[in-house]
Amino acid sequence: MKTEVKHIAFIQTGLFAKPISEGDIVYLQAKHFDENGRLRTSLHPDLKADNITDKHLLRTGDVLFAAKGSKNFAAVFENHNEPSVASTSFFVFRITDRNILPEFLVWYLNHPSTQKLLKGQAIGTSIASISKSVLEDLEISIPSIETQKAVLQITQLRNTEKKLKKEIESLREKQIQQQIINAIK
Repeated sequence: MKTEVKHIAFIQTGLFAKPISEGDIVYLQAKHFDENGRLRTSLHPDLKADNITDKHLLRTGDVLFAAKGSKNFAAVFENHNEPSVASTSFFVFRITDRNILPEFLVWYLNHPSTQKLLKGQAIGTSIASISKSVLEDLEISIPSIETQKAVLQITQLRNTEKKLKKEIESLREKQIQQQIINAIK
């Protein structure tokens, strides 16, 4: 089934706030993620709860999309018992259709062909930005839940394979360098 994102998810902007050293709520920013959308730092509450409405509090399964700058990525929010909000660097997709997995939407948004399409529609010269309307109008094919799970599993296996190949190559290089050192001694 092919549809536009606006028919499967409600999209809202993140919240503009100034973080402080100690707070009640985690303020997620793009700098907290690596290029693959994985958290790279441990988080601590750095916003006061004053004036933060429930609509901005992130829920498990929300999809964050970094729409500003050159590093655009999507990530699934997983609540680790810390109330959190997203910064204005993100659009928050709250899925409204039970026929799509948040992880599949993330896979689709991070897919190279989708990224190319979105970057081609970004606006701005110094800091490129992908608009909410571009994201809402993005077409997505939604296969069955079983197929979505299979796509995610294949992707995970492929990423594991790439990581293992990289590790093997590094170990092989160390082995060869050690053999060369041993040979010249």
